[in-house]
Amino acid sequence: MKFLKPLTILLCVAAATGLAQAQVTAASYPDHPVKVIVPFPPGGATDIVGREVSDRLARALGQPFVVENRSGASGNIGMEAAARAAPDGYTLVVGAPQTLTINPQLFKSNPFDPQKELDPIVVVATVPNVLIINPKLPISSVKELIDYAKQRPGKVNYGSSSIGGTPHLSSELFKSMTNTDILHIPYRGSSPALTDLMGGQIDMMFDNLPASLPHIKSGRVKALAVTTTQRSDAAPELPTMEEAGVPGFESQGWFSLLAPAGTLPAILEKINVEVNKILATDTFKERLANVGAEPKGGSIADFRQLLDIETQRWAKVIEFADIKVE
Repeated sequence: MKFLKPLTILLCVAAATGLAQAQVTAASYPDHPVKVIVPFPPGGATDIVGREVSDRLARALGQPFVVENRSGASGNIGMEAAARAAPDGYTLVVGAPQTLTINPQLFKSNPFDPQKELDPIVVVATVPNVLIINPKLPISSVKELIDYAKQRPGKVNYGSSSIGGTPHLSSELFKSMTNTDILHIPYRGSSPALTDLMGGQIDMMFDNLPASLPHIKSGRVKALAVTTTQRSDAAPELPTMEEAGVPGFESQGWFSLLAPAGTLPAILEKINVEVNKILATDTFKERLANVGAEPKGGSIADFRQLLDIETQRWAKVIEFADIKVE
């Protein structure tokens, strides 16, 4: 048994050396530019939030955080590119519910699993969805909408910005929780769906609040409720779905940062701490408010818990609606 003693000492020395190297790496991180992949086109809410937090991380950590838009396949192309990058902290990706908790359940042939191949860092911000209708409908509340739909099974329709996005699944969640039969009309993007809603071609839709807010304020669409558990500062006059009579209804967009799996925990923690500091500043809160978003923050463990909750929530909706994407 004596020969184990030197081996044990060597293992302890190696472990201590590795820990010291990791601490040095984290302390000096970053020492060159960091790439931040946004898996959607420029100009959308994911891109705006990604660029804002990247800009502030660059100021805080003294190196450029360079945003690269890699869109396609409902965000899967950019997410896979991040998952395949070196786990050294120099590639990050902006994640959202669709890319992290919905797509993996819809795209069965995906060659990667984002929750296994990416390490969560922090949830940056949340965005409420909002239930909006054509203003010509004789409806002023969620309860009236439910009654209207029940009196016309299969005749009321809703639009969505894409198949599998949170606006689409929010509508299916609404159907399952209110026992209504409403027809789905998918669009390629929020803008054409909103145009048809304003024109009366569709009756209702759920959409991200930032995209809908200008049309709500102009009166071109009528908002009935937000889908978060608390009212939104961007539209405090709107009740939550729960307040409007659908207990337990919750749906929101959120934006987060992740790194390739295997990135040093100390680097993940360093970014988490810096982002939480950024979220506490009035200037960043103001910028988020301008796009209808609210700061979130929290620990890495909080983010993991959110992923579990959201995955389970949308799994039930996908099964209920029998949604499939080839």
